[in-house]
Amino acid sequence: MPELVPMPKLGFDMAEGTLVRKVKKDGEAVNKGEVIAEIETDKATVEVESPAAGVVKGWVVAEGQPVPVGAVMAVIGAPDEQVDVAALAGGAAAKPAEPAAPAASAPRAKSVNGGSAPEAKAAPPAPSPAPAAPSAAPAAGNDAPASPIARKMATEAGVDIRQITGTGPGGRITKKDVEAYLAAPRPAAVPAPALAAPVAPRPAPAPVVVSTEDQEVPLTRMRQIIARRMTESKQTVPQFYINSEVDMDAAMALRKQLNALVSEDRKISVNDFIIKAVALALRAFPNLNASFGGDKIIRRGHVNIGNAVAIDAGLLTVVVKDADVKPVAQIAVEMKAMVARVRDGKVQTADIEGSTFSISNLGMFDAERFIAIINPPEAAILATGTVQQVPVVKDGAIVPGQRLMLTISADHRVTDGAEAAKFLQAVKQNLEEPLRLML
Repeated sequence: MPELVPMPKLGFDMAEGTLVRKVKKDGEAVNKGEVIAEIETDKATVEVESPAAGVVKGWVVAEGQPVPVGAVMAVIGAPDEQVDVAALAGGAAAKPAEPAAPAASAPRAKSVNGGSAPEAKAAPPAPSPAPAAPSAAPAAGNDAPASPIARKMATEAGVDIRQITGTGPGGRITKKDVEAYLAAPRPAAVPAPALAAPVAPRPAPAPVVVSTEDQEVPLTRMRQIIARRMTESKQTVPQFYINSEVDMDAAMALRKQLNALVSEDRKISVNDFIIKAVALALRAFPNLNASFGGDKIIRRGHVNIGNAVAIDAGLLTVVVKDADVKPVAQIAVEMKAMVARVRDGKVQTADIEGSTFSISNLGMFDAERFIAIINPPEAAILATGTVQQVPVVKDGAIVPGQRLMLTISADHRVTDGAEAAKFLQAVKQNLEEPLRLML
C-alpha cells in the first residue's frame, strides 16, 4: 500500500514549510528512515525521513514551493505498484512543474532562516559580458539566498558567499555550490620581476564612516514568530519570578572528575547537569511540567526539557526527551549532537518537538542573572546564568566559592509562589549534592 510523505508539523504554531530540496527523485529507491527531502520552516532547515521503504512514485510539490502542514509532498510505493499520485494527494492538481532555468526576471529571494524578501522586479536582459570577465554573483540586497550549511561553510572558508553562483531554487546557494566553488582552480599570482622597483607604501585605509540615517530592517519569519509568541505570552500569561542562588563547588568538582575520564566529544557541560537536576525535580512537582487548559491543568506524562539555542535569526529550542530517566552522559551526547545539527542547518524533526519545560542558559555569555519569558503552552521556564567565583562566608570566614543564579518564570494560573519556590529548592539540592544526578 502506498505511503504518503506529508509536510510535518514542527511546533504547535507552524502553518507551512518550504520544500527546499528533493534528496530522492522520482523513481529512486528509498529505505525507511532515509532522508528523502529537506524543508525550511520558520525555525530551521530540517531533514524529512521516509516513512517506508520503496520507490518514490512521484512528488506533488516542486522545490521552492511553500506547503501547508499535513499536505502531501510525495508518495512512496512498491517498485511494481501502480500508483495514482494525484488521487492519493487528496485530489491535488497535477504536479507543479520544476522551476525553470534562471531567466531575466529574478524569482523571490528567501533569507537563510525562512524570512522572505520582496519580489524582485523583472530586469531587462543584461549585455553579454566580455569573455575575460568573471561571472557575477547572485545578489539579494546585501545578501544572497543560501542554505544554513552553505553559509556556514562559506564563512569557515573565508569566502564572501555573494561570489558563489547558486543552482538551487530561485538561485539559492547550496552545499554543493560552495564545494564546487572551493574546488575550482584560482588564477595563479603573477610573480614580481626579480629587480622590481620598490613598492610604494600602501595608503592608510579610509576611516569607517558610520551612517547616521535610520534603517528599516524587515523581520525574518522566525523573528516575526518570536515577536508574536512572546507578546502573546506576556499579555495573556500571568507570570511571576523567583530567584535562587546555588553553591556549585561540589558540582564543578564532580564535572572535572567525570570529564577527565572521557573523550572531548563526550564531555559534560554545566547545562547538562542543570537539565538532569530540573528533570528530576519536575517528577516531584508535576504542576511545573504542565500546561493551562482553560478549565483544567494538563500534566505532561513525559519530562522533555527544551533548551534554547542561539542562531543568527533568533532562538531555536532543541529537546532532550525523557531527561528524568537518562544518564547525564547520554544527555551530554544528545545535546552536542542536536546543537551541532542546529549550527549546520540540519535539524531533525525529533530535535525540536515535544518540549514540556524549557531552560534558557546565558552562562556562556557571562550573564549573571536574567528573566526569561514563558514559552506557551508550557507552565514555566528556568533562566540560568554563569557559574561565578565569588567571596562567600563559610564557618564565619570569607572564602572563595562558585555560585550559580537561577530564576524561574511561572504561570500563576497553573502554580503558585510557594510551589515554584519548593521546585527551585529541589533543583538547588540536586545541584549542590550532584551525586543525586548519577543515581
